[in-house]
Amino acid sequence: MENSGNNGFSLEQKVSTGIEGLDCILEGGLPEQHLYLIEGDPGSGKTTMALQFLLEAHRGGNPALYVTLSESVHELNAIAQSHGWSLDGLNLFEVMPPPESLMPEDQYTVFHPSDIELGTTLRNILEQVDKVRPTRVVFDSLSEIRLLARDSSRYRRQILGLKQFFASRQCTALLLDDRPRSIGFGTDTTVHSIVHGIIHLERMPREYGVKRRRLEIVKLRGSKFHDGYHDYDIATGGLVVHPRLAAINHQPSEPAEGSVSGLERLDELLGGGLDRGTSTLIAGPAGSGKSSISLQYAAAAAARGEFVCFFTFDEGLNTLYRRSAGLGLDLEKHVKGGNLSIQQLEPAELSPGNFIDHIRYAVAHRNLRVLVIDSLNGFLNAMPGEQLLVTQLHELLSFLNQRGVVTILVMAEHGILGSSMESPADVSYLADTVILLRFFEAGGKVRKAISVMKKRSGQHEDTVRELKIGPGRIVVGEPLSQFQGILSGNPVFLGDPAALMDADHAKV
Repeated sequence: MENSGNNGFSLEQKVSTGIEGLDCILEGGLPEQHLYLIEGDPGSGKTTMALQFLLEAHRGGNPALYVTLSESVHELNAIAQSHGWSLDGLNLFEVMPPPESLMPEDQYTVFHPSDIELGTTLRNILEQVDKVRPTRVVFDSLSEIRLLARDSSRYRRQILGLKQFFASRQCTALLLDDRPRSIGFGTDTTVHSIVHGIIHLERMPREYGVKRRRLEIVKLRGSKFHDGYHDYDIATGGLVVHPRLAAINHQPSEPAEGSVSGLERLDELLGGGLDRGTSTLIAGPAGSGKSSISLQYAAAAAARGEFVCFFTFDEGLNTLYRRSAGLGLDLEKHVKGGNLSIQQLEPAELSPGNFIDHIRYAVAHRNLRVLVIDSLNGFLNAMPGEQLLVTQLHELLSFLNQRGVVTILVMAEHGILGSSMESPADVSYLADTVILLRFFEAGGKVRKAISVMKKRSGQHEDTVRELKIGPGRIVVGEPLSQFQGILSGNPVFLGDPAALMDADHAKV
């Protein structure tokens, strides 16, 4: 577990942010009666987070106040409606004029930075705080105060004044601000030294697909929190934060029996099947049978009454159902029975944190027993870099192994035949078991071979066997003892072609 901030534990009471994942990262929430800075690019979700923070107070029967200098009350209500919220009961104080053509000269119920001095503006805001007596306040945004202050020293004094004022009123306050820019005194981060904590929201551009959003707790005085970046999404209902797996305490489950495929020779090849709490990598070129073997394991586990999750990045659901039916696997029956969940994921629309949260939920609430990720190539496309893929996989597999889940990872290698095939990422050392599939040619036919390269949890066969996919079944044949060089991509046949499998006479 990673922590930052004070090495000891905070004795202060904490208040929930209204966002479950963020509270998890903050180990319970924000220490109350302090001043916090929420900073990020436009569109990163600062206002949405602030509204969730205030609505959480309102649900607890506590008064809350939203002071807005940048958005109108109408705009705030529109944001709330888009999430299915009602702001009735929240105190909204708008320090913003209507269009000049609609404002009579004697109307002074709203204020504009260009017409009224900073001191007058702040005095009216603080009077509103004293009137409402809120337990939580949101100040949106500091950009307007910065423009009114005109110089950094005056700006700093005003922020210090706000901090002292909110502390004396026993308020927990959020200050919203854009990410500091590289021009003007907006780059002055002295406000960072004033506030008790900082949450930074970030939108990361990608070459294709939606932008990835992540947040970081930059600091939190006197309290433990989980350091590093955590993915989040803005969905209907507000921000959904996905804490990194390393930031969660995981309770290991009791060891259980292994998982078998239902194919006798395949299980023999694996020394009796796959062990609970282990990960298996099935690697090979496109079309070699990787997905078919993983579907066989998923269907066999679902038939035993275990809950199975099958995530597919590369194949449409209709194609998956048709292909599995051609192998004699009735996936739709298991899906309708509730033992199998198949989800098609789009890498361009997915953040790694969101994907891992799906898995964590299945483990915690559905007692997940078998997980299939088909394929790692699709998962790689959802990541900004190969090193992050390896790190995320390490955290994920450690979590799943602790919970006794059988994890099957499918990876398509580049190339079809020969010795030039390459993997998109070297993840074989992370897996406890590695199954390798290859094509070879014999008797004028393209054939498939299967072998187990390693199994950390026990013994396995060291033979290379022939593999046949369909029609109606998956068949593992006898060891290819009369061949040399199959796995290297340059096979040499030394025996009788009659020893090879035939579609009409092959044994299961």
